[in-house]
Amino acid sequence: MPRTARVVIPSYPHHVIQRGHNRQAVFAGDDDFRYYLENLTEWKEILGCKVYAFCLMTNHVHLVIDPGPAPENLGILMKRVAGRQTRFVNRSESRSGSLWEGRFKSSPIDKDSYLLACCRYVEMNPVAAGLCAHPADYHWSSCRTKLEGQPFAWLDFDPLYLDLSENAAIRQLRYREFLATAVSEQEREAIRLAVQRGQLTGGVRFVDKVEKMFHRRIELRGQGRPRKFGK
Repeated sequence: MPRTARVVIPSYPHHVIQRGHNRQAVFAGDDDFRYYLENLTEWKEILGCKVYAFCLMTNHVHLVIDPGPAPENLGILMKRVAGRQTRFVNRSESRSGSLWEGRFKSSPIDKDSYLLACCRYVEMNPVAAGLCAHPADYHWSSCRTKLEGQPFAWLDFDPLYLDLSENAAIRQLRYREFLATAVSEQEREAIRLAVQRGQLTGGVRFVDKVEKMFHRRIELRGQGRPRKFGK
């Protein structure tokens, strides 16, 4: 069965998921996490991509990446980082074979209304998995940097996060409040299904906009609009 063509939009953020082969562990220890982030940092700089959010779980990764003006850079970045991680783990564990499950999944995000919600979804993963009580307590995600200004200085701040305030301390406080707001099951399912199915993370207006860009319609199934966070 032929693969569905991936939709990548220039200069738009994309929610990306890549899982371990047969959902097996990809990261066995801190060195594995560090190595992945070192390569992610290197290749985002080489290709001019922006990383707005990330969360490295034991057997999969969540990323929010803007590929910049060259949409093919999303695939290049993911291929380079995944390939290096495979070689690193195989060498460390004296093994061979695939580390990752097939190709990564991705979903273009409506940057005007869904971007902040997608970043929250990514950063709340450890809490949803029962690994910590607060997302900033999980070391291998972008959350702590947005709330405390460290430890990942290479992280790019997305436009909606920056719009929370020009003052960094106020912005961090408002983002903390945003993370603490109740998230509907509808919003979670909309974001989850969009990336799993390779659909758009956005509303009907976003679908219409993308149709004009690509001359094809990417229909939504069962997606709702996230609740706005007031400044």
